[in-house]
Amino acid sequence: MADRPGWDEYFISIASVVSTRSTCLRRKVGAVIVRDRQIVSTGYNGAPKGAPHCSATGCLREKMGIPAGERHEICRGSHAEVNAIAQAAAIGASTSGGVIYCTHEPCSFCTKAIINAGIRRIVYVDSYPDAIACLLRAEAGIDAERLPGTPTEDRSER
Repeated sequence: MADRPGWDEYFISIASVVSTRSTCLRRKVGAVIVRDRQIVSTGYNGAPKGAPHCSATGCLREKMGIPAGERHEICRGSHAEVNAIAQAAAIGASTSGGVIYCTHEPCSFCTKAIINAGIRRIVYVDSYPDAIACLLRAEAGIDAERLPGTPTEDRSER
């Protein structure tokens, strides 16, 4: 069965499908948290529950000309990784010892949440330049692996 994907490829493909639910105008990001090869939760980036979507209100960071990777606090959206962790918490599911599969390498804000959630491994497709996130992962002993050769659409900036 040469066409059967490995576990990492399987879960990253699910994260890619999850990203299609994103309402962010800049970047579509999806995340899947897995424990013992079972999906615990999923998340995509977008406005908080009950708030108007960015697709309806416009992107404040874009309007202000703020480049990717800067001034995250101005964004009305929550990142996919944080939404996946929040979804797990909302249903009382443990993320401790789990793996998070992300379409994009987590930023420093998400990396802190991942560390605090007890997630031990990150698998991602698209790189995201954030030196602080890399440092935090190293200090916490979190394994991070980029899946090479996995096709993704160009998703502009985060």
